[in-house]
Amino acid sequence: MTAKTGKSFAGRFGVHIAVLAFVVIWTIPTLGILVSSLRDKDQIIASGWWNSFASSSQTGAGRLPAASAQVQKDGKYVIEGNIFGDGAKRNISAFGVKAAAPTQYAAGTAADLGDGVTLQVNADGSFVLASPKAFEGDRGQRVYFASSAPPKFTTDNYDSVLFSEGIGRSFMNSLTVTIPSTVIPILIAAFAAYALAWMRFPGRALLIAVIIGLLVVPLQMSLIPLLKLYNGVGAFFGVPSKTYLGIWLAHTGFGLPFAIYLLRSYIAGLPREIMESARIDGASDFEIFVKIVLPLSFPVLASFAIFQFLWVWNDLLVAMVFLGTAPDQIVLTAKLNALLGSRGGNWEILTTSAFVTIIVPLIVFFSLQRYFVRGLLAGSVKGG
Repeated sequence: MTAKTGKSFAGRFGVHIAVLAFVVIWTIPTLGILVSSLRDKDQIIASGWWNSFASSSQTGAGRLPAASAQVQKDGKYVIEGNIFGDGAKRNISAFGVKAAAPTQYAAGTAADLGDGVTLQVNADGSFVLASPKAFEGDRGQRVYFASSAPPKFTTDNYDSVLFSEGIGRSFMNSLTVTIPSTVIPILIAAFAAYALAWMRFPGRALLIAVIIGLLVVPLQMSLIPLLKLYNGVGAFFGVPSKTYLGIWLAHTGFGLPFAIYLLRSYIAGLPREIMESARIDGASDFEIFVKIVLPLSFPVLASFAIFQFLWVWNDLLVAMVFLGTAPDQIVLTAKLNALLGSRGGNWEILTTSAFVTIIVPLIVFFSLQRYFVRGLLAGSVKGG
């Protein structure tokens, strides 16, 4: 049966299912990042985030104390202790003394290592290494084991990221870069889009073609020429390089083609009758733009603001080229990259850093999301 709207129940149900599927697909990775950011480093290595609420199994290795730790007991030389010197709670299921057979012996059994030497490793990690002769050497026995650890969640990764030196400054630097780099292209593109949509002048079609062509120019291809041009102009006028002005202009230049194209498509679809009525009443182009076009174009302006904010906030390449990595200018993405270390030694903070960086974009998106779909459909239906 068909409803009054012209859509069948099956059609509406299918749309809802499709929307729900897309929501789930986009939400699951975000949930995974959040869960991984709260997990212990050792458990991140051992299993995926979907196993975070179950015990994680892993194969590890350790070295027992050297001969200097031995004591005499019951006529034997004994070395005792616990493999998990860090106090971690794990459950050993099997152990071995060879890398090729890390689970050769069950936990709690006494393994015969030859020459009367025995090794017993218990489930809690405690061990007893006994020998009828005195141990020698500065290196202890190598032991391999299979263990399971209960779920462990920690905020240590967030402590490392949020309370590291200079993180607050880099956060403010990112806002200093992102907000003007979002507002400036919108202001320029709105004027240009109105002119290209409703004003007639020589070369208008050529300008539109150039703007569309600029949409396909890769950022990396234009980065170095733009930097040379900026440095040349700056040297001519005595303006120092590596300033906020330079990165604002760079992001404005990279964002303008898409902004003008998107806004022009929307503004060109506004009802012609409104413009003609305003002109009959004596309104100038500027008054029409400010009082009529801008209020009606708010959905598409909000949509572009979301896109531009995300691009600039998550940018690393342009920020490092035009702003540098000085402590008083480094942006959040560059700071988090520096926290990883030159060789990625602190890789466990990757998920934490990712979640920290998406908080502000999420706030911006949910604040403007009601205009997002309308803005994406800009110009798809021409006004009557």
